[in-house]
Amino acid sequence: MDRNRLALYSLAHFWVDLSCALLVFRTMAGREDLALCLLLYNFCAFALQMPLGLLADRLDRNGTLAAAGCGLTALAYLPLPAVLAALLAGTGNALFHLGGGIDVLNAGEKRAAALGVFISPGALGLFIGTLWGKGGAPALWLGPAGLLALGGAILFFRRGPSGNSPLELTPKGGYGPLLPLFLVVVLRSYMGMNQTFSWKSQWALALTLALALGKAAGGFAMDRLGPKRASAWSLGLAAALYLACGMPLPGILAVFLFNMTMPVTLWAVARVMPGAKGFTFGLLTFGLFLGWLPSWLGWPNLLTGPAAYAGVSLLSLALLWLPLRGEAVRC
Repeated sequence: MDRNRLALYSLAHFWVDLSCALLVFRTMAGREDLALCLLLYNFCAFALQMPLGLLADRLDRNGTLAAAGCGLTALAYLPLPAVLAALLAGTGNALFHLGGGIDVLNAGEKRAAALGVFISPGALGLFIGTLWGKGGAPALWLGPAGLLALGGAILFFRRGPSGNSPLELTPKGGYGPLLPLFLVVVLRSYMGMNQTFSWKSQWALALTLALALGKAAGGFAMDRLGPKRASAWSLGLAAALYLACGMPLPGILAVFLFNMTMPVTLWAVARVMPGAKGFTFGLLTFGLFLGWLPSWLGWPNLLTGPAAYAGVSLLSLALLWLPLRGEAVRC
């Protein structure tokens, strides 16, 4: 994939997620309707990607869609009711991720390195946006200003048809591989929302970097080792290290390794339905929403301690094994 295009999309991903977190924590925190705003934002940002993905697959204007997502998120900064701002920001987030994600999947073809690079900055953007939102700095206008600038650049360089495959909702080899891939994402989301470490507050930046770099490294590892071997090594080692996650270094390494399979799942689901990459991208982000929902509902945490974290890693590996079987090793 063209490096300049990948760099633009990756920077925009960082800024979109930063801007959404900044908006939520600066303008909505402390409000009586905060819980409703969070539900609406996350529903639009993640669950809504599935139906919007079908639209993206048919429109074949990925750059325009990504730029529209930046613009819609910028509009959420206007002096609007908080609920409407949450809807705009969430929908803008969804449109950007779909446009950028499909473009990167198309350009990457049979490889996943670019996909890993594209998705990795989001975690860092959320971390910094949350800090800025809670800390009162910098100026709020920087969010929409950056969004409009990056959206304009995407629109300038990526306008016109994108080269999507003709829309086709019938999976290659049947629907069977979709369920385990979906469940892996639900588990990963639930794990991210519920795992706790006694040292987490002192090592928050390191954990965020491990999360982001793990996603980036996962794409390169898959291209080098193949999806099955990369997943086996990363999740197997993550399970072992989670058993010692009472200490910072093993815990940080476990988070790094556990998140290496994120680009693998996105790559694999696109291989199952190559004529509906936007829909499958949205299918997995719907899994992210379902994994987040129990925390919003206040349900008891079912993950308590190192053994549970290790078990989720091994269960994720078992679920990945079926859809990844038969995939050739890459060198």
